[in-house]
Amino acid sequence: MGLAARLCLSAGVLGLALCVVNQLTAAELTPALERAGVLASFLAVGLMLVAILWTRATPIAPERVALEGEQGLWLLDGLNESLRQELAWGTQMLLTATPAASVLVHWRGQTLLRRGVLAEGCFSPGPISERAMSTDKAIGLVNLKLYPGRDEFQGLPAGIPSVIVQPLGREGLILLAGWSPRCFSRSDEAWLEGWSRKLRTALQASIGARSDGSSAAAGA
Repeated sequence: MGLAARLCLSAGVLGLALCVVNQLTAAELTPALERAGVLASFLAVGLMLVAILWTRATPIAPERVALEGEQGLWLLDGLNESLRQELAWGTQMLLTATPAASVLVHWRGQTLLRRGVLAEGCFSPGPISERAMSTDKAIGLVNLKLYPGRDEFQGLPAGIPSVIVQPLGREGLILLAGWSPRCFSRSDEAWLEGWSRKLRTALQASIGARSDGSSAAAGA
């Protein structure tokens, strides 16, 4: 609760307490005094309600978690220049325009990119990631401590508080890790989904075409 909301709540509680004390210590409860007590009580309760609504309207953002690891960019060797630029541009936007701490892109069994706070472990899709890819729907884990399957996100820095698992169809996914619990907004999720569709098309055109060409050369 912010300072202004706390002051408003304190004023309401103090006003209600003084109203009760005034009624109890009055020598005689006249109709005028009773009406004044009722009105003062309503005003005090109103101040307390304003403080509660104020807190809901402007909630305090959770504190950022101190993550271990260095800031950096890692890209898989062998990617063509257009795909590298698309990955670099999209992840840079995610890290600057959203409360993301780390981004990982996984496609057809291999990690293509890691950016932000880097981790040493290797990522391998687990049950949560597989469910996201099979349903082609994003899964938001707003507080990773509450999920028993969090061990599958070894490719992200240790202690990551929240993750969005954004599928790239059935062949890959984007992991977007946040600095704090419940830090991603609906607009962040919509932006990530939109870029994932664009990236999926680029991946299919680039890596898919390269795979087809390799298969044809091997067959020849």
